[in-house]
Amino acid sequence: MLPMSEDIERDVMAYDVLIVGAGPAGLAAAMRIKQNAPETEVCVLEKAAEVGGHSLAGAVIETGPLDELVPDWRDDPPAICVDAAEDEFWLLHEHGGSRLPTPPQQNNHGNVIVSLANMMAWLAPKAEALGVEIYPGFAAAEALFDDEGAVKGVRTPDMGLDRAGQPKDSYTPGIEIHAPITLFAEGCRGHCTKQLIERFELDAHADPQTYGIGLKELWKVPEGQCQPGLIQHTIGWPLDDDTYGGGFLYHLDNNQIAIGFVVGLDYADPRLRPFEVFQQFKHHPRIKPMLEGGEIVSAGARALVEGGWQSLPRVEMPGALLIGDAAGTLNVPKIKGIHTAMQAGIIAADHVAAHQAADGFDAALRASNVGAELKKVRNIRPGFNKGKWLGLANAVWETATRGASPWTLHNHADWRATRRLDELNGPPPEQAEDYVKRDLPPRDRLASVYYAQTEHDEDQPVHLQVLDTNICIERCTHEYGNPCTRFCPASVYEIVENANGEAELKINAANCVHCKTCDIKDPYQIINWVAPEGGSGPNYYNL
Repeated sequence: MLPMSEDIERDVMAYDVLIVGAGPAGLAAAMRIKQNAPETEVCVLEKAAEVGGHSLAGAVIETGPLDELVPDWRDDPPAICVDAAEDEFWLLHEHGGSRLPTPPQQNNHGNVIVSLANMMAWLAPKAEALGVEIYPGFAAAEALFDDEGAVKGVRTPDMGLDRAGQPKDSYTPGIEIHAPITLFAEGCRGHCTKQLIERFELDAHADPQTYGIGLKELWKVPEGQCQPGLIQHTIGWPLDDDTYGGGFLYHLDNNQIAIGFVVGLDYADPRLRPFEVFQQFKHHPRIKPMLEGGEIVSAGARALVEGGWQSLPRVEMPGALLIGDAAGTLNVPKIKGIHTAMQAGIIAADHVAAHQAADGFDAALRASNVGAELKKVRNIRPGFNKGKWLGLANAVWETATRGASPWTLHNHADWRATRRLDELNGPPPEQAEDYVKRDLPPRDRLASVYYAQTEHDEDQPVHLQVLDTNICIERCTHEYGNPCTRFCPASVYEIVENANGEAELKINAANCVHCKTCDIKDPYQIINWVAPEGGSGPNYYNL
């Protein structure tokens, strides 16, 4: 039997600053710390096998923080980096659409379109050149605490365990990494971040966090079907008026188009299938001609944080800080979060340099330009809780007043928004069935998983922990129709018949693309996503 975790003899490494996550916030913080104090020993852990492998976003970026960190970056830009040229905003209906005025928040003059995966892989060597130690393939399994209850670092996962959690011949215990200050930059719904928010009650005075699921594909298209620098956003079809979300197309160079769709995870109907919504969107008569004759290069899915200012938890605790999407700094109306994540990392680094402690960082972040940006647009996303048209009207008001409304609208937990089947009226949404004629690839969710290049050793502990599978069969089947089989874009969850002819839940953990949607949207909150063995998961090539 494997001994209890606390009884295992583990190696210990010590640093001045530990950063969990080599995304925009984590690498920005690491670089700024070394720029402030080159002698500071900084360690960055990254759960992907290579830096950037799990980084996924649209991504159109505001370059201010990057200009600050790497002033000459335009002399040697990332592999995918296209100057924004034109913005379009479309309201789609089933057979066409109307072009609307582009919202001011989405004016992309001076911005660039990038692959976030490539950008992080490009930025990592620049951080290492400053002396930052980066360890890809090493996740944080849990936070560690000292005798006073302060965070003292993290433990990495044990390696070489079989599916039952028992050691194989290759077993290696995880190591402890200690530091006086730890920055958690795990991104949306980070595994350790979730634990810390609960332990320190960091969200006690905040609204529940709310999320969306973003699905994205990179296409290589025939000559003439791409306009480099064109940025297109859509709302409306194929979603109904009560469901928040929309699509995007970012036209790159070399005849490439990044296309994606976001569905707010506060949707009510448990029969909705976000992946099929995305595929339907691709077949719209305004969208399909841009893709026909092309081929998918890469694909992926990721949850994104939509709660904004009122859902921002306290971002400091004894011994640790939350930065970037781990805290929830994405600006939803702008459809951008990379610049705010990087700026939060810079602010955290400057705070650590000045104070050598976490105390005061929460106030510093809220008083910063990041806080001001989030506060200004705080009412736009929750304005859509009453539907598309009221949401648009409210967005016009909030834009005109520059967020000066004397009120703050509130967010609700996504899983609580899911309605039971017996509460629904009318037929299921069209997306409830996989009705899409597959003129365009992928043919199904498993084909999309192939394009995500996800990889897990099947003989390792399942990292999708369902705390009570009886609920799945005895309650969820009848109350919600097992929505995990619908909202998961990778067919991780299946209800199958066992050898006794009884229904049971099957978890295809090897398919997981680490989107975290199941952890967020499960109506019973019994699914707990934890970090698998280091290096496992997708490889978001050029996404």
